Amino acid sequence: MICLMAAVVAAATAAGCSGNQTPAETPGLAARGTVMTTVKPTRQELTNRVSLTGKVSINPVFGLVAPVSGQIRYLNVQPPTSTPKKATRVASVWKGGKAYHVTVPAGAAFAGRLVDDRSTVQAGMPVVSAKHVGYAIVAEIDGAQAYKLSAALTAVRAQITNGPGPFACNVLGTIAALPSGTLPEPPAPPAPDPSASPAPPVQKAPQQNVQPSEATGMRLVCLAPAGVTLINGASATLEVVTARAADALVLPVEAVAGGQGKGLVDVVRPDGTRETRDVVLGLTDGKVIEIKSGLTGEEKIAVPGPDLPPAQPENKGPEGVISK
Repeated sequence: MICLMAAVVAAATAAGCSGNQTPAETPGLAARGTVMTTVKPTRQELTNRVSLTGKVSINPVFGLVAPVSGQIRYLNVQPPTSTPKKATRVASVWKGGKAYHVTVPAGAAFAGRLVDDRSTVQAGMPVVSAKHVGYAIVAEIDGAQAYKLSAALTAVRAQITNGPGPFACNVLGTIAALPSGTLPEPPAPPAPDPSASPAPPVQKAPQQNVQPSEATGMRLVCLAPAGVTLINGASATLEVVTARAADALVLPVEAVAGGQGKGLVDVVRPDGTRETRDVVLGLTDGKVIEIKSGLTGEEKIAVPGPDLPPAQPENKGPEGVISK
């Protein structure tokens, strides 16, 4: 009897160790490939902003550009004896027999010519340097920011560090780097007529010490509203709205792979499987990104987005020759 029980126990033990038993799944873990989080596209107003570091400066130089392509003809502008209260015409660009004027705004003085007189210039090309009289906020710009900002200078806000703000800041001129501006030589006095009677001496007004403007890097110069107290050298932050889209279809950036206009998303079908779909991308604020086309807005999108395929290794022959 004892031997019979021992045999039964041994058989049960052998059965428990056999490979036919199905292993238990680890609790709390989903099967590989299961979608854990999904989102639906939403609609909102989206703005793209660029922040710049600047400071308050006194009498900053800024540039004025040619309004059209054509031939520029400068006027002989006399240096002002006080801060100009009206705009000053300093040049005209002629195209098709019509003159398009270049004007220095009130509160600023002509500081130099940036090209030779009667040169052929292109629209948007800096042709005049001017100097604002008083305080302004100046932010230096690098090349990577220049193209983002070139057409987005209508909505600029400023905040003085530990000071006034935020407030709208009125941009002066262009952001292009400026060469050194030159001033024309004063015209020579007419030769005296020996047959004419001597004229009484004329008291000449003292000449002002006007210096040509120095070269500048790419910079954004803007003016604070009247009543805002500025201190020379104070730090400031400028925020420039470079683009805006109303009622944009957006997704979280984590749900989208790719960038620079093209991307991929994983659409989750009703049965739980995924479909990777091409989408056209637009603006982003760093949290969401605009989907310009490729989705209707009713889809469920997997988060995170699809992985981009890895680069294919190059096959090299025995002598290092790459085979296609």
